[in-house]
Amino acid sequence: MLTGSQRALSGVRVLDFSQVMAGPFCTMLLGDMGADVIKVEPPEGDTSRQMGIRHDPRLERESPSYWAVNRNKRGIAVNLKDPRGVEICRRLVGRADILVENFRPGTMDRLGLGYDHVRPRHPGLIYASVSGYGQTGPLAHRGGFDLVAQGESGIMSVTGSPGGPPVKCGVPVCDLGAGLFLTYAILCAYIHRSRTGEGQRVETSLLEAGIALSVWEATEYFTTGSPPQPTGSAHRMTAPYQAVRCEDGYLTIGAANQRTWERLCQVLGVPDLVARPEFATDADRVAHRDALAAAVESITLRRPRAHWLRVLEEAGVPCGPIHTYPEVFAHPHVQARAMLQEIEHPAGGRIRQVGPAVKCSGTPAALRGPAPLLGQHTAEVLEELGYARAAIDALAGEGVIRLCPSPSR
Repeated sequence: MLTGSQRALSGVRVLDFSQVMAGPFCTMLLGDMGADVIKVEPPEGDTSRQMGIRHDPRLERESPSYWAVNRNKRGIAVNLKDPRGVEICRRLVGRADILVENFRPGTMDRLGLGYDHVRPRHPGLIYASVSGYGQTGPLAHRGGFDLVAQGESGIMSVTGSPGGPPVKCGVPVCDLGAGLFLTYAILCAYIHRSRTGEGQRVETSLLEAGIALSVWEATEYFTTGSPPQPTGSAHRMTAPYQAVRCEDGYLTIGAANQRTWERLCQVLGVPDLVARPEFATDADRVAHRDALAAAVESITLRRPRAHWLRVLEEAGVPCGPIHTYPEVFAHPHVQARAMLQEIEHPAGGRIRQVGPAVKCSGTPAALRGPAPLLGQHTAEVLEELGYARAAIDALAGEGVIRLCPSPSR
């Protein structure tokens, strides 16, 4: 059992049937805040155990892709194609406050673990689902993939450079956004349950996350009737607010109001730009964004980035370098904010993790344990359910569950 000091969600039990990104990110956030998260995997493991980055080819079913969003969880491996595996999960549902799943709609119903199946016996359960398109509607049956959701939600139509091909966000914004929205919904439902004793179903989708995050882009369309276009690094509502070239690279400048625009012109040594009618107001500057960027870059190209960062900051003009990830995690401020942390993994050794993004003074989030090995806590959790060790070994021998051998490095 993972232990730690008192956390905001200490004592809250989460049953996690999710895989890959959106659901596991949600349950990781709950685990960071102290919830006891039991991750249920098939005997072959979460798909992300075999995805992308390999730490060591000798470590079967272990991948940093999986480690990234599955810390602070206990892991069990159960065959849901076997009725005895389903029965184990039914018993786990009876001990849970929250259930999270990201199967295609209808899958949990076919297993007898759908919301309508479990609600009569567990009316206080918060049943949370995340899928590609939601539980209802003509596309509900389709699977969920971040790339596809970025395309269908409109995000790819406004990402990249004008006139260029469609470009997706560099991070899986629909997956992560759906995980964040689901976490928000779960916590709202948990507060409601604390007042009334009533559980409920909450759900979201990758598509809806992408649309919900497009508030400014949607507003532009609602207001003008025209589809928003990609603007590169530029802001669609204010200017200059984008990356600009210097003698030796790029930096970002955020002159997002009249006062900072005037300060920028003073720093650049071109105060006459303020008086030019095409740059008179923020709306004018947005309308003439390309000409404005060219005017700014004609000056910034003359000096190195370090010079402009220094003088812009001294003048009170928001600015910053464009970091690579090695630069991000080497930065003293990022380290001071504990956004780079390390934890010991039984197979991977000392591994680095992205730290929690929120800081709570009374109930801080914490990395209490690494992502589990496949089936690492199967025996432990089944013993908590009342299974005898002989019965656990028999279930393992018959392929109903998977037990984890001692890791070796």
